[in-house]
Amino acid sequence: MKPRRLMAMLVLCVLLAAAGCGGGGDDEGGAGGDKSLTFWTAEDLADRVAATQKIVTRFQEQSGIQVKVVPIAEDQFPSQVQSASAAGSLPDVMGALSLGFVHNLAADDLTDPDAANEVIESLGRDTFSERALSLVEADGKPVAVPSDTWTQLLVYRKDLFDKAGLETPDTYDKILAAATKLKQPGQNGIVAATKAADGFTQQTFEYFALANGCQLTDDQGGIQLTTPQCVETFKFYGDLIKNGSSKGGQDADTTRAAYFAGKAAMIVWSSFLLDELAGLRKDALPTCAECRADKKFLSENSGVVTAITGPKGSEPTQFGEVTNFAIIKDGNTDAAKQFVEFMMSEGYADWLALAPEGKFPTRSGTKDNPEEYNEAWSKLKAGVDEKQPLSELYPPEVLEALTKSTDTMNRWGFTQGQGRLVGALSAEQPIPKALAAELDGQLTPDAAAKQAQADVEEIAQSVE
Repeated sequence: MKPRRLMAMLVLCVLLAAAGCGGGGDDEGGAGGDKSLTFWTAEDLADRVAATQKIVTRFQEQSGIQVKVVPIAEDQFPSQVQSASAAGSLPDVMGALSLGFVHNLAADDLTDPDAANEVIESLGRDTFSERALSLVEADGKPVAVPSDTWTQLLVYRKDLFDKAGLETPDTYDKILAAATKLKQPGQNGIVAATKAADGFTQQTFEYFALANGCQLTDDQGGIQLTTPQCVETFKFYGDLIKNGSSKGGQDADTTRAAYFAGKAAMIVWSSFLLDELAGLRKDALPTCAECRADKKFLSENSGVVTAITGPKGSEPTQFGEVTNFAIIKDGNTDAAKQFVEFMMSEGYADWLALAPEGKFPTRSGTKDNPEEYNEAWSKLKAGVDEKQPLSELYPPEVLEALTKSTDTMNRWGFTQGQGRLVGALSAEQPIPKALAAELDGQLTPDAAAKQAQADVEEIAQSVE
């Protein structure tokens, strides 16, 4: 999912939590329908629906279980869940759901943690990313089965870095030094989100915050935004934009356009940038001077950093999203477990193929072939208008970093049991607002952290 798509999903989490839904089985896939089930998926683009149906058809032929695939647009998911819950007709399985979504479903007692755990154990717990499993757990049990991830990246111009004698930008100091040195007339050292009301700004801030050991809450739910780690993150972000970027609001579209035009040496964006960077999407083509003769110039001259480290960070860390299959309570549980197991084994490579640049495997392989899915993923064709395997677009070290990115991924709030708060923040964006005020010179980093702290504390009280 692209940056703004994640935040849209988190907004849905707020609505879903407010719905106060109860459980219930689908008419076709409920407790009485042993040979049928209903699958709701947020992958609602036409080509992805068609590809999903092909996977489902293979499952039906193999299992004898009939599956009704129901694609639902993201902005329709909350109302559909609410209506189905009230009518006792929830589906048996939901797919392509964000962390926030599944944690809110679990908080409303709609998911079946025992069923999810049984699927994971059957497939082999050690074949899953430990980090992905930890992020979907609540009260010691997985609320869903993690299917794939996308990650936030720092993409940089290797040719410009080599020419300037700069090191790989994987720490606060190296990023700031490179942004400052490479800022020149007509070129920013870095472009990153700064708009106050934009969820993309929240994601980028969290990326840097996690790297510096800044957490949203402690284990007891206390807000932590005025800790030294968080204040330092506000200062770093402010220094980065003031010394290495341009004035004015920046978002997903403007940052991508600047990097693609050759007017930025670094960009913070999601992994969905990778196919576009290689010129595989006509409505988002690279436009740099060198790109006119070679549309793959940027992909060939860009390096990728996944996890970064701040001065107070204990280990390299990054922001990302884990998407999931959720088995719903009171449905056709046995059939649902068989279906999810199939989607995570025989159908797994085809599921990842829906969008390889934004679906990194959470299962690296099987017990017998530990790297089976990582290897299959690297050969999948990415792109929209044109398609090409990622292995032909990027060197092995980039692909290896991407497949391992889930293991260094973290998120605010989920491991502390604060999924509802994370969802609620997306509606009001208190942290981007405080950051924007700092960038405008209205607040110091310390004052920005205090404003964010107060606003988040108020939101936390409203969702208790």
